[in-house]
Amino acid sequence: MENGSLYTHIQNNIAVIEFFHPAGNSLPGELLSRLTAAFDELSANNEVNVIILKSEKENTFCAGASFDELSSISTAEEGNKFFLGFANVINAMRKCSKLIIGRVQGKAVGGGVGLAAACDYCFATEQASIKLSEFTIGIGPFVIAPAVARKMGLAALSELTLDASSWQNAYWAKEKGLFAKVFETVNEMDKEVDYLALKLSQYNPEALKEMKKVLWEGTEHWDILLEERAKISGKLVLSETTKSALLKFKK
Repeated sequence: MENGSLYTHIQNNIAVIEFFHPAGNSLPGELLSRLTAAFDELSANNEVNVIILKSEKENTFCAGASFDELSSISTAEEGNKFFLGFANVINAMRKCSKLIIGRVQGKAVGGGVGLAAACDYCFATEQASIKLSEFTIGIGPFVIAPAVARKMGLAALSELTLDASSWQNAYWAKEKGLFAKVFETVNEMDKEVDYLALKLSQYNPEALKEMKKVLWEGTEHWDILLEERAKISGKLVLSETTKSALLKFKK
C-alpha cells in the first residue's frame, strides 16, 4: 500500500482504471509507471472503445506528487526520473487511441489537475476544487502546464500557478473548460459517466480513434517538451527552498 494500488476492469468495451493511495491519492513513481502502462495496454486492446479514469474514496481525486518521494530525492537524476513519471502519464493519455473520460469526485492538486486536463472529457462533483500549489514548495507545474493550458487556456494556467495557495471551485474550473459538467453528488455524476461511456462504447471505434487524433493535433512535440520540463522540476526540487518547504509540510 506504500506505493498505492491500481486496478483495471473491462466490460462491454469500457475499461475502468481506478487508482488509490492512502495519502490523498497522491502519486509516487511506481503508481505513475503503472498508470502509464495501463493506458499503453488499453490503447492497443481491441476490446476497449473508451476508458474511464477514476480514483478511490470521496474527498480527494488526486493530491499530485508524493511528498514522501519528493522529500527523498537527492540527485538531479532522481528528480528528473520522478517528474518524467508525470510526463510519461500525460503523454500516454495523449497518445492513447481511446477516448478517456475523467471522473473527478473530490479535490485535485498539482499533478491531479494535470491528470484531469489530460482526459478528453471530464465530469466532476461540487467537491472537486482545484489548486496548483507548486510555487509554495519552490517548484512549478512545468510538466503539466501544457496539458492545463491546452484545456483551460494560458490565462487560467497563470491564475492557478501564480495564486498558488488558493483553491478554485469546481464551477470555476467548468467555466474555464476543465470540467464538462459538475454535479451535486457522486451518484449523479456516476450515472452521467456511465451513460456517456456506454454511448461512446457503441459508436464506430475507428471514428472514435480518428477523433482522438483531431483533439490532440499540435501536441506531437510533447514527448520532447515534457521531458525538458521534467528536467527543470528535477533540478528545482533539490533547492534549499524546496527541501525546507517539504520538511515543514511533513512536520
